[in-house]
Amino acid sequence: MDDLIIRKFRHDDTQPTAQVFFDAVRFGAAEHYTQNQRDTWAPCVPEPARWQERLSTQTVFVAEHQGRLIGFMTLTPKGCIDLAFVAPDYMGRNVAHQLYDEIVRAAKSQGLNKLTTEASHLARPFFERHAWVVVKEQSVSIGEIALTNFLMTKEI
Repeated sequence: MDDLIIRKFRHDDTQPTAQVFFDAVRFGAAEHYTQNQRDTWAPCVPEPARWQERLSTQTVFVAEHQGRLIGFMTLTPKGCIDLAFVAPDYMGRNVAHQLYDEIVRAAKSQGLNKLTTEASHLARPFFERHAWVVVKEQSVSIGEIALTNFLMTKEI
């Protein structure tokens, strides 16, 4: 996409990023997680104040296309890619790759030399294409519902 814009998160991106998260989990991850798992993972669009609080301690980049926020990726101060989500109608269109490139640049500029993430079934192939290694498969319980993810790492 030629007219894709990658930029730093702004306060007014809070609601659109929360919506992208919700849509990506509930609809984009449908082939990888059951309806019950997706409903538990994202029962509703995150409440703006709590979502803003979560993002406020991280480096966050967003992807914008024709004025619409369509994806975002976050990096914690310790080098964890905590959140990486793209709107379902933009998945597979190189959005995550461009966000990832910006996150890696930011990590290097912060003096980080190793990154980690806990990748979903959907995200795991993306990270593997970027030479990440699975450290271990994990089961995360939310109430009585278990979700599988993969602890992954990469030297940068």
